[in-house]
Amino acid sequence: MSRAKAIAFALPLLSASLVAACASAGGADKAETEQAIEAAMAEELAPATPEEIEAARRADPLTKANFWGKEFRKDPTKLDVTVEFMQALREIGSHERAIEIGSKTLPIHPESAELHIVMARALMSENRPAEAADFYYRAAAIAPDNADAYGGLGLALDQMERHEDAQASYEQALRIQPGRVSTLANYGLSLALTGNLNGAEAKLRAAASSPDATARVRQNLALVLGLQGKFDEARQVDPAAPDATVEQNMQTLKSMLSPLRDYGALREEDGGGAAWPEDVDAPAQEEAASPPKLRGSLGGD
Repeated sequence: MSRAKAIAFALPLLSASLVAACASAGGADKAETEQAIEAAMAEELAPATPEEIEAARRADPLTKANFWGKEFRKDPTKLDVTVEFMQALREIGSHERAIEIGSKTLPIHPESAELHIVMARALMSENRPAEAADFYYRAAAIAPDNADAYGGLGLALDQMERHEDAQASYEQALRIQPGRVSTLANYGLSLALTGNLNGAEAKLRAAASSPDATARVRQNLALVLGLQGKFDEARQVDPAAPDATVEQNMQTLKSMLSPLRDYGALREEDGGGAAWPEDVDAPAQEEAASPPKLRGSLGGD
């Protein structure tokens, strides 16, 4: 979008100022009136100061979204403003609006890996992993050293049930940024989905040992330990977790593992559409198809 169009966006906002300027001019010189109008337009279209931007970043999500929306309307061609606006929209749950903004801006900045990644994350939030994977892939092609692109691509591929491809993407992300917590955690869950619980435990332990590990990472490590029958270790993973929550998770895991020690029950709870072994009888399938809800969750990037 051109600068002229950006100015056109602002004209309705200036209507009151222009009327006031013309009314107060009275018999003043026409040139002075035009100068006053130009000054008002320039003030309205002036970009925010660094101090205003810093204050907006500390503000609540709705205030932040309104601030960046105003900046975006001033000049929709600015890449940094577009990215900030899309991220602010995602914070308030307006993922579709973020996708709309990104779709209009990408033709202007086709080589921006950052814009592709924000677009992909918005699509993931709207449960559109195949489209998100495409944007993550493009971001990785634009910036081959971007761990966010490969980590996000892995997550999208996992949601598409392409677990081996997802794990290859996680490996690449970790080559670029070793110890990346979200990638280690998602890699561990991906391994668990393919039945490699020992590998899953190793990745999740590495993630949980980081100072940046979240409660979700520790909960998922506890779940994977529980799936292996290591209940005492699972209880010790997150000492800060409420005892009632830990005990509920342990009881739920035990019910999943008896009579069947299979990760499928957890996948079914998470909407993964688990494939059950042929030797499981019908009553066992019916019982495990709707397992109790675990107070933990599979990760995001």
